[in-house]
Amino acid sequence: MKLISIKLCNFRQFYGTSKTIELACNYERNTTVIHGNNGAGKTGLLNAFTWVLYEKFTAAFASSEQLVNKRAIAESQPGQPVECWAELIWEHDGKRYRAKRECRAYKGEIEQTPSKLFMQIAAEDGSWGLPRDHPEDIIGKILPESLHQYFFFDGERIEQIVRSDKRNEIAEATKKLLGVEILNRSIHHLTQAKKSLEKELEFIGDIETKKLLKEQDKIEQYGDQIQTRQGEIAQELAHQQTLKQETSNCLRQLSRAKELELRRQELERQQALHRENFKKSKEAIKKAISSRGYTVLLPDISEEFKAIIEDLKQQGKLMTGIDRQFVYDLLNQQRCLCGSELFEGNYFYENVKAWLDKASIAAVEETAIRLSTQVDEIEQQAVSFCEDIDREQASIKYLREVISEIETQLDDIREQLRKDPSEEIRNLQQRLDQIDEKIRDLTLEEGENQQKIAQIKVEIDKFGKQVAKHEMNEAKQAVSQRRIAVTQDTIVRLTEVRSRLEQQFRLQLEKRIQEIFSEISFTPYIPQLSEKYELILEDNAIGNSTTVAASTGENQILSLSFIGGIIDRVREWSEKEVLMMPSSSTFPLVMDSPFGSLDQTYRRQIAKIIPRLANQLIVLVTKTQWRGEVEAEIAEIVGKQYVLTYYSSKPDCEQDFIDLGASRYPLVKQSLNGFDYTEIIEVEYDF
Repeated sequence: MKLISIKLCNFRQFYGTSKTIELACNYERNTTVIHGNNGAGKTGLLNAFTWVLYEKFTAAFASSEQLVNKRAIAESQPGQPVECWAELIWEHDGKRYRAKRECRAYKGEIEQTPSKLFMQIAAEDGSWGLPRDHPEDIIGKILPESLHQYFFFDGERIEQIVRSDKRNEIAEATKKLLGVEILNRSIHHLTQAKKSLEKELEFIGDIETKKLLKEQDKIEQYGDQIQTRQGEIAQELAHQQTLKQETSNCLRQLSRAKELELRRQELERQQALHRENFKKSKEAIKKAISSRGYTVLLPDISEEFKAIIEDLKQQGKLMTGIDRQFVYDLLNQQRCLCGSELFEGNYFYENVKAWLDKASIAAVEETAIRLSTQVDEIEQQAVSFCEDIDREQASIKYLREVISEIETQLDDIREQLRKDPSEEIRNLQQRLDQIDEKIRDLTLEEGENQQKIAQIKVEIDKFGKQVAKHEMNEAKQAVSQRRIAVTQDTIVRLTEVRSRLEQQFRLQLEKRIQEIFSEISFTPYIPQLSEKYELILEDNAIGNSTTVAASTGENQILSLSFIGGIIDRVREWSEKEVLMMPSSSTFPLVMDSPFGSLDQTYRRQIAKIIPRLANQLIVLVTKTQWRGEVEAEIAEIVGKQYVLTYYSSKPDCEQDFIDLGASRYPLVKQSLNGFDYTEIIEVEYDF
């Protein structure tokens, strides 16, 4: 997807029909920079992109129900519609698309009309025609709606991508990007086909077959219900976490509870980190036992092996230095190393031949040496295994004590808030108690369901094998059974393909995230991406991996690294034709204020790396965000620049300018008509 241009009419701050913003898409100069002060319309422009394509808005976009420019409404006649629209042109897979979303408002009416989306596609002769499919479906195939937040985003709030309540959304969106949805649909359709075949077999089969299939169908239906419930639990847990955060924020706003609530949040953060490290220690012990646990059971066998080898050496059956082949070569050549002739019957021949009984077989000797080395390694592994287990056990013991202490402190804080004289504080704590109880119940239910799903799978496999082994007395039954078996085998294989695809992509994505994060951050932390697409930072400085709490800046860098990794991996997989979806090797990034809260070092590093993350970059920045290190890193790849000039109705407004090249452009000017609005000005000079 390569963005060509965007044009606005009466959209928020932009009065009338705006200048067309032609977007840079040249390979060497792929960056468009749009300058504007806070409030001038940068966030509005970012949301014009998402409104056209998805009718969606970012979190920072206030009053999304009021899109129509206020000046245009004020100047209109009663009953006269005021048009508001945004038009976006882009190219994808050799075709050019034009999408226009519009709505209207009337003077004196509060609400604007619902928006409508119109689309045209350019033909080879340059004429525009209507698409065959629905515009929303076309856009969804090019860049799915669930992914738009990773390509059009507010940089100052980008750290929300790594929030825990976003991980399910991230995982599902990424799977869509991979084309896993195609596999999911295939598996679903095959499952339905298998059920139809089983119904057919149940109809024509004997009593025992019908009985088995009926029991299997009951279990499958129960399994489907639990899987559906698991999805509901995941959504409800995310909702409860959001409610908990909002309630906690309300407590923080109350002066009496602020200090306690801040302390509680810090304790909960520490508790989460310690629990994660506790989990890692437990997993490390399991991994060590499964891979090296056998080594502690081998000391007696190792000693017996060494005794056997030593005994062979003592008996002269395992000698080093001369092997049988060497002696045979001397005898065949009929000449000793000393020069003496060797022929059967003479003194020298018999002496050399006698070494055949003393020399070892090379293969036996080599095997003995290799086994001796391996035994030594096993003995060393046994020592390191015990040391590792002791260390992890000590860590678990320590973490148990720390977590227990934290839980005690949290209980004390809850009790203080429950008994606080303020009724508002008591009510908020009561809500938190209810939310925590709900989260506990949901988590327990989720764990129980996971066990049930595993057991159901075992039972379904058992019934499937019983049906497969059951004697088929009729030809039709045999045919149906073969069809069921082939369908089930296909489901298993596609499920395995899906699992491997997801695993391979996640591991490659994790590696790319680590590379990008390392380029930007000066910390030694290493990002890890779990199977649930949780992004965490780990510190390996002391040899053991420990989870660290990321700062706001680090979360922003982590989020940028995630987006960059997604784009880079999908682009690579698309070029290799690995993805099972339409070509998506070209991606734009539209970012509002990506440098806002970062320090100078991070700003420079991000400015250096951002243009490499996507094929096309549109950056919206303030004057202070642009100047200095950002300008120095990006200037050479800028293909287009625009300035958003804000006209202020404030009588004593302070005018502002920005110097670009040899020219000065207004950022804030005095409005002469009493209205606030923004004008788009193109920067005209050779880059």
